[in-house]
Amino acid sequence: ICDPPGEAEPSCLLWFPANPRHVQEHHPTPSLRACLGCSRSGKTGGKNKNKQPTPQPLQPLLLLLLQVPKSFAARQPVLPHRSSHERENCAHPAPPGSGHHLRPGLRAADQGTSSWHLPAPAPRARGPGGRPQPGLCRSDTRGAGAGGAVPAGPVSYTHLDVYKRQSDASRAKPSDNCIASVDVQLPAKAEVLRFLDAGGDRPPREALAVLYFGDQADPNVTEYVVGPLPVPTYHRDVTVQKYGGKVPYHRRPVTGVEYVAISALIQYELRKAPRFLAACCASDGTDLAVLTTAPRGFKSGDRSSWFVVFHAVAGSGYYVLPVGLEVLVEHGELDISLWYLSQVFYNGRYFSSTAKLEADFLAGLLDVIRVEKPQDATVMGSMRPRRPPGTPGPLQYEPQGPRYSVRDNRVTFQGWSIAFGMNPNTGPRLFDIRYRRERIIYELSLQEALALYGSNCPGGMSTRYLDGSFGIGRFAYELVRGVDCPYTATYVDRHYLAESDVPRTNQNSLCVFEHDAALPLRRHFSDMQSLYYGGLRKSVLVIRAVSTLINYDYVWDFMFHSNGAVEVRVHATGYISSSFFHGQGINYGNKVGPHTLGTMHLHHIHYKVDLDIDGQLNSLEAQDMSYEHLRAPWNNQKTIERPFLRRERLERENKAAFPLEDPLPRYLSFTGPKLNRWGHARSYRLQVVSFPGKHLPDSSPMERAVSWGR
Repeated sequence: ICDPPGEAEPSCLLWFPANPRHVQEHHPTPSLRACLGCSRSGKTGGKNKNKQPTPQPLQPLLLLLLQVPKSFAARQPVLPHRSSHERENCAHPAPPGSGHHLRPGLRAADQGTSSWHLPAPAPRARGPGGRPQPGLCRSDTRGAGAGGAVPAGPVSYTHLDVYKRQSDASRAKPSDNCIASVDVQLPAKAEVLRFLDAGGDRPPREALAVLYFGDQADPNVTEYVVGPLPVPTYHRDVTVQKYGGKVPYHRRPVTGVEYVAISALIQYELRKAPRFLAACCASDGTDLAVLTTAPRGFKSGDRSSWFVVFHAVAGSGYYVLPVGLEVLVEHGELDISLWYLSQVFYNGRYFSSTAKLEADFLAGLLDVIRVEKPQDATVMGSMRPRRPPGTPGPLQYEPQGPRYSVRDNRVTFQGWSIAFGMNPNTGPRLFDIRYRRERIIYELSLQEALALYGSNCPGGMSTRYLDGSFGIGRFAYELVRGVDCPYTATYVDRHYLAESDVPRTNQNSLCVFEHDAALPLRRHFSDMQSLYYGGLRKSVLVIRAVSTLINYDYVWDFMFHSNGAVEVRVHATGYISSSFFHGQGINYGNKVGPHTLGTMHLHHIHYKVDLDIDGQLNSLEAQDMSYEHLRAPWNNQKTIERPFLRRERLERENKAAFPLEDPLPRYLSFTGPKLNRWGHARSYRLQVVSFPGKHLPDSSPMERAVSWGR
């Protein structure tokens, strides 16, 4: 929720046709010299296993951002900008590029150093007659592949050289400067609509660069907008404009390098309690996994995190194998060598250090509950099949191929037209949604996912994950055909650049398919007056991505029905997050294993829906039902309770902000300025089917960070 808007999607700047003949015929000008992570949008078969694109330095990415041909860019939809009022109460106004999840064996990537200097494109190789050769990508372009490009020739846009002492983001320490991310800066909605609907000028293409300045007197996070693309002539610092002041350095997410350092620190400290570890966990500490919690303390400026220790068993979810040990790491200093463990928790008791824990154990002052290391065959949380698979279930079949089409990042289906994308931080987002050529939704996007836990262990009781700070779109990985999506679905790659000097490609990480709802859209069998039957099958277009955020897998569905209805749905699967069962743990969840407490928790999912019904002059109307008591007109001796419709136009936005636990009106409708043939305002009804419960008490100092949960 607190990350800058942006759209790291190939349709804006990173997409490039996989067919080189298409490039040659439709884009003959040699203004695009490099191709990074060529996206594809098509059917994937058993033999279509594309290789990951060859990582190239940051310079080719910036070259690509700044060298998109105008003829190519003109075919791409322009996507809007998120309004500034959504950021008023952010606890973590962190830029893109938030931290990795901490897992055993996490290592920082070993890449080259970053630079703002942009290498100039070399002329394309020419064949006989001087015609350009089509091979823009290093990798094979005969199929729907992905590849990396090698730019050649040195020129630079010197205005982008905003600082000298910089490091590769994948290796940068907190005390370094680095380019945390490069993304697309989306234009304002007003500019986009002037262009799309009123014949106005095309909004300039711009890029958003997020920089971490750790190596200076006043460490901070700074954001620059660079433009216009493809040939930039300016850059501007937009940090104060967006956040009302400088962004303090402590608000940056924990990076992969920092997680590696924290893991090494915990391993070092665990070696100070060898006999305790052998007694409690049958371990020497090297085969244990640690899991981060969030937020990083009690107030803004803290960087103090509890890490929960688990048994690590390959091929299983260690999240359900706690050993009872948790450590509090102080990691606020820029110098990693100054980080330390301030507290240790075990089985209901707190200690000042692992050495103190060991001393109390040796003195017989500590009750130890031995948790044996699980064996592969019996480990709880394993997803290995326990029995041979049965007969195959039913499969979806398209007798004449798909009835939808995907071109670039736009899908069309039975009157629907949708532009889709993926933000690395906030996840799936859709724009310019039209039904029968009329725009009904300007933006429909996921904004944030909150997971809040309760426990009698410090890690569990303090956890309030804001998954956008980890990267909802960034961790949307490849989908498995036939399980995550139907075999016949269309699979699309997604690209991002965060915490690295090379772009990353999550292959097949978004799918599009038509789904038979197994329910008639309408039907009637008449056995009165005359015999007849009428019915219509109900089918739905689904755009899906699945984000793996530590233990949880969120399935994000955006569904478009043939009657014009739009549905948004999320499924949570994966593993529960757990605590060590001790004391009165039953008050905070349910026991799900010998020493495992499945902790109580809640999920709040925040979406943005910008409806434009017959334009932007929309009103919100509430309709509810009441009863009136009257005498029956045909019999004055009797009374009747007659329901009637009560309508109210909500004139101000604060009247439309319904508190979470208050009853909603029976009907909420967004109405347009035009009337239909029956004299009613054309409208869309909003239905909220959700029972999340109270997110946080209003008195909580953190509540303002998730005030949308009210």
